[in-house]
Amino acid sequence: MSPAPDERDRINAAMNRILAGTPESSNGALTIVALASEAQVPRNALTQRHLDLKNDFNEKVRARGGTPDRELRLRRQVVKLKELRAADAKELKQLRADVEALVGALHQSEMENRQLRKQLVEHDPKIRALPNQSQPAPALR
Repeated sequence: MSPAPDERDRINAAMNRILAGTPESSNGALTIVALASEAQVPRNALTQRHLDLKNDFNEKVRARGGTPDRELRLRRQVVKLKELRAADAKELKQLRADVEALVGALHQSEMENRQLRKQLVEHDPKIRALPNQSQPAPALR
């Protein structure tokens, strides 16, 4: 498929509108995607057919001295991801501590249970078996 005859003109006009801060059909971001949207051409028109216009646009964006929008978005995303990672690390540390505490409590319960079973077998008078929930309690005299 050959490019439309006015494609270069539309890209140049779109480039001027975006750089002037007056986009008509895009979000005005200083990106190739926004430029393609503003020019109403497919993105590959800039990345394959009109590399010179794409490079010219990127040079003009750099010459403005500002950080490109995509870089700013990526920087914000990196900050957000670092915050999430720190929160996850904190939660993981707490969960590991909880697991250790639960394992310790389980071990202690098992030891107490073992002791009580041993005393029950030895008929220790200090221990008395409680009735099961399903059986009625013996009547008191």
